[in-house]
Amino acid sequence: MTISALGIGLTGLQANGKALGVAAHNTANMNTDHFVPQSASFNEARPAGTGVTLSIAARDLSATENVGGAPSGTDPAASIVNSLVYKAGFELSAKLIQAADERLGTLIDIRA
Repeated sequence: MTISALGIGLTGLQANGKALGVAAHNTANMNTDHFVPQSASFNEARPAGTGVTLSIAARDLSATENVGGAPSGTDPAASIVNSLVYKAGFELSAKLIQAADERLGTLIDIRA
């Protein structure tokens, strides 16, 4: 169980790290004309319970959906909120790895 928790925590770190990259990319290109922002979508890895994957897709935006006043249609408020959510997910995954590592160390000490 501890080993699988390490794997789940690792995939959580990777997915949230990539999602932070997407949010940063969207924010950096916010004032770029005709830039199509990407959105991050988390999915459970297969087989179930083995982690999480991240799907990145560009959103279809028309000129009438120019949200937030940015030329690209990127919404600055949503981008900031997403970054905070991804950061919290990253920190949670790191704590999961830390807890699993502590449990694994305890198990090794018991066996020794």
